[in-house]
Amino acid sequence: MKLMYAPASPFARKVRASAIELGLGDAIELVLTKVAPGSPNEAYARNYNPLRKIPALELEDSTVLYDSTVICEYLDARAGGGGIIPAAGEDRWRVLTRHALAQGMCEAAILLRYETWLRPEEVCWPTWVEEQWGKIRNGLDWFEANAETLEGTMDLANIALGCLLGYLDFRFAEEDWRARCPRLDGWFAEISRRDSFTATDPALTAVT
Repeated sequence: MKLMYAPASPFARKVRASAIELGLGDAIELVLTKVAPGSPNEAYARNYNPLRKIPALELEDSTVLYDSTVICEYLDARAGGGGIIPAAGEDRWRVLTRHALAQGMCEAAILLRYETWLRPEEVCWPTWVEEQWGKIRNGLDWFEANAETLEGTMDLANIALGCLLGYLDFRFAEEDWRARCPRLDGWFAEISRRDSFTATDPALTAVT
């Protein structure tokens, strides 16, 4: 399998961390891929993902899967099922709902990065920027208040949240989410020692 990725992407990191947690890390070849607003990668759109988003996973038979959630579901099934996404029952819906929240926070963080880094300062929209921060902070508050839901196995929701927190550290260190969320701080410090997170740390591999 080949994973088209960028080291800084929280979505690509989610896939890479999930693969390691599932014992599939060595089965994936990493292919560094550049995609960014304003710099269309037409070859990537033509051959992998028409939306020009990463990650994309090319299977042995040349089938291409995207987006990150679909890829993680595939990897979970390939590893036998139920590893990071419960197969059925109430636990499945709880994990998928928490994952949707963490995923949405990652999406808001990426939009913030584009708005504050790629867009010229004179045309940035401060109200819109604050709206994205509001989504992230609301999500942080929810996870802080419900930190007991993070205990136990490393499910897809936990992986996505860990990738979001790592991305905030990497791109928005000035935000200091730890002061707001001491319970999340302790949890993140613990999972950051796992192989799935040490091997995918964007601060060690990404080009800023």
